[in-house]
Amino acid sequence: MGLFDVFKDKDEDENSGGVAEETPSFESEPEPAETPSFESEPAAESRDETPTTEPAEETTSYSQTGTAVQSQLGIEGLMDKRFKVGEAIDYVGSMIKELRDKRANLQKSIEDESVDIKNLKEKLTKISQFIQEENEGLQELTRKRSEVEKDADEVGNIVYSLRDKITEIDKIVADEASRINSFKSSKS
Repeated sequence: MGLFDVFKDKDEDENSGGVAEETPSFESEPEPAETPSFESEPAAESRDETPTTEPAEETTSYSQTGTAVQSQLGIEGLMDKRFKVGEAIDYVGSMIKELRDKRANLQKSIEDESVDIKNLKEKLTKISQFIQEENEGLQELTRKRSEVEKDADEVGNIVYSLRDKITEIDKIVADEASRINSFKSSKS
């Protein structure tokens, strides 16, 4: 039986005026003479178009009157419809359960991915902060290096200036020493 065959049987039974008779292909019962002719045609249609895989239980008691047979066949048809509708509801229920399970699995997967993405985002934020701090640190180092170079240039200038002054003092001291030596040598 296919997925929607349950509903096809239901539609065909409704078209037959509410009276349905399903006879399995492996079992055939003789129909009583009192059965009206309009009942045999829908039963033949339902046998030809949608064969059922489950034999319908028929507990037809043949009585003297045709109304008792019709009423019993109508009840059996309703019971069969109820059984098929129950099966369809169970099938739809299982489909709904499967869909809920799939949705729950998808929701869990999405939540897991969301957590992973949030963790990655936090890591990227920390990396971005680290890069920014390193750039600021490099800029501070560059500024400090410039200051140190400037100080070194000033110290170099001072050293050259002091060397020049020491050289001048050295010349003066050498000149004075030479004068003193020449004065001493001139007196002796």
